[in-house]
Amino acid sequence: MKIKLVVGRFTLNIIRAYAPQVDLDEEVKRHFWENLDEVVVSIPSIEKLFIVGDFNGHIGSVSKGYDEVHGGFGFGDRNGEGISLLDFAKAFGLVIANSSFSKKEEHLVTFRRSMAATQIDYLLLRKYDKGLCKDCKVIPSENLMTQHKLLVMNLEIRRKKKQMGIDD
Repeated sequence: MKIKLVVGRFTLNIIRAYAPQVDLDEEVKRHFWENLDEVVVSIPSIEKLFIVGDFNGHIGSVSKGYDEVHGGFGFGDRNGEGISLLDFAKAFGLVIANSSFSKKEEHLVTFRRSMAATQIDYLLLRKYDKGLCKDCKVIPSENLMTQHKLLVMNLEIRRKKKQMGIDD
């Protein structure tokens, strides 16, 4: 799902994604990534891009090999689906916002089930817009569904004084 919002002079594109689960066929996964690629390519670089989704993968707690897209503050161990997400982010010049801020475990874990706690939901934005993201974390007391936790990003989108017609 893609949503386009115009806020002042900014055009914000929000893409909601749900990646296939780990045990699904590789063809299904390939199709998902190809479709997401097409949507991202269709968005002009001057417009803001935010991708939010359940990527059913683990990017791991360290950036190792993905310093330009992984902020070094993930959770758990990296798996194949996490590598696919990191490779996607790298290919499109994106950063994973919820790996960019040091947080307690409860503010990193996006999915909790009985004895398991994981991070599979992520927020991505273009590298050159990273400064817009002032914080990104899980709200542990809020459930989107039974097991998913609410993941939020604080944005600060301001126009320069000159663009607003304000003199110093």
